[in-house]
Amino acid sequence: MTSVTQPLRDEHKDLLPHIEALVRVADLVGEAPPDDLHRGIDEAYDFLTHHLIPHAQAEERALYPVVARAMGAPEATRTMNRDHVEVGRLTDELGVLRTKLAAGANGNQRKALRRVLYGLYAVIKVHFAKEEEVYLPLLDQRLGADDARKMFDAMEAAAGEAKAHAAAQ
Repeated sequence: MTSVTQPLRDEHKDLLPHIEALVRVADLVGEAPPDDLHRGIDEAYDFLTHHLIPHAQAEERALYPVVARAMGAPEATRTMNRDHVEVGRLTDELGVLRTKLAAGANGNQRKALRRVLYGLYAVIKVHFAKEEEVYLPLLDQRLGADDARKMFDAMEAAAGEAKAHAAAQ
């Protein structure tokens, strides 16, 4: 039997290769030819700004309110929102480093780039684990199929709006 949260589990599964790529790009710093590194950074930045952050915004608008109601605790998802803030901050830092790297990276910039990429990887992996191990089983127990469908429709709409906003910038 499929759980009511299977669509979110599937989405996480689709995002996972891109998250794993953050480590591969971090491992390229100081090792790979500059063009390969720049391509990897560009792909990581594009994924973060056009896919992962809109996913996070959709969670905040549509998933987390449902989780908070299911838990009977309005502040239950606050730590997850904080994860999103940190991913946004690190993504912004990656964007700044990306611009600086176009002129060539010095040792401090390479260290910062590795730190940011490994940090993004760690925060995102732990964040997904918390959702899949705590929130989704709770929703599977307490959410009916109709309510789940409404939640996912709202998430899809919110993600679409966030992606359109990201594309316009």
